[in-house]
Amino acid sequence: MIYDFDSYFDRRNTNCEKWDDLKSTFGRDDILAMWVADMDFPAPQPVLDAICAKAREGALGYPNIPDSLRDAVRGWERERYSWDFPREAVCWAQGVVAGLSFATEAFTKPGDGMIIQTPVYPPFYRTVREAGRNIVKNPLKYQNGRYVMDFEGLEALVSPTCCVLILCSPHNPVARVWTREELERLADIAKRKNMIIISDEIHQDLVYSDAKHTCLASLPGMEERTVTFVAPSKTFNIAGMKASAAIIPDEYLRGRYVSVLERFHLNSLNILGIAAMEAAYSKCGGWYEELVAYLEGNRDFAEKFVKEKMPKAHMDHPEGTYIFWIDFRGYGFDDRSLTDFLVNDAKVALDPGSWFGEEGNGFARINVGTRRALLAEGLERIAAALEKRENKKKKGK
Repeated sequence: MIYDFDSYFDRRNTNCEKWDDLKSTFGRDDILAMWVADMDFPAPQPVLDAICAKAREGALGYPNIPDSLRDAVRGWERERYSWDFPREAVCWAQGVVAGLSFATEAFTKPGDGMIIQTPVYPPFYRTVREAGRNIVKNPLKYQNGRYVMDFEGLEALVSPTCCVLILCSPHNPVARVWTREELERLADIAKRKNMIIISDEIHQDLVYSDAKHTCLASLPGMEERTVTFVAPSKTFNIAGMKASAAIIPDEYLRGRYVSVLERFHLNSLNILGIAAMEAAYSKCGGWYEELVAYLEGNRDFAEKFVKEKMPKAHMDHPEGTYIFWIDFRGYGFDDRSLTDFLVNDAKVALDPGSWFGEEGNGFARINVGTRRALLAEGLERIAAALEKRENKKKKGK
């Protein structure tokens, strides 16, 4: 490998949420940060060089967005996902969560229902609720050892005032990469029931060798009813740049979305984010490919470790993302006792499952986007604390 993902990279005292907010979030800072979906790797050098070059120009005034950036987004999607669309389809958002909020304003009215597939990324709940819309749950089903969509349940929920679904693809936190067949079934419902789908595909690049990502809008008939959000933020570890793309090939949907951006005076991006995004998508393919290979090694390591050293816990085989869903209920935990155990006994910070909905009670989400030595240390801490707890329970009988 050309790139080194095993080197120590100290992020403490850098205004880093993941490491510097441990005490305010978990009550102590002497723990390993294995929460928050960003990685403990520096951004690739061409991205850093592009940011520095823009800063050295000296003028950081109002930017325009060059066609070369739109072409970089288009090239990335075409080459990696065989999805082709015109330059004008590419719009913007100051982060995917911001884009979800803009799309909510564009395609729903106060009081409408919006469907989410739980357990799911916490901002989905906030986006719907804080916009004055109603959360309508279409919980994932657990079937044959993995999570799947409840298509029958989804179809029953759709109505004229509840016809927008926020899709998480790949899914966070259950680490599913939806198959083409699953997405085709979803597309069939959407076309028959006249749905709009807001598709959060921010994790599209973080898919392992035994799975394949399909862009929902690339399926026949779906460009006219899908708003797709992508970003370099997870892939290249540049979430702080606040630069994401909304891909909307349909002119009518695009007009509604852009009208919201213009109403809030947000139809542009951070000037450094523009430089970072273009460099990431046009110059960092090799770094990205080695990153995914390294993360797949972390995936395999974590999966084997949980199976062998945490026998009462369970982690489904992760197909994508670097944030994995572990079921600790076999040890008798609920959400509160699990968080207390992880923080105060194991000395690690994982995302509590309840943050993702009531379906997450007794689960936790672990971030493996770090050097393998730290991942191993965190898992060893959890396993040792679990063993100590089990031994204490046996002695108490």
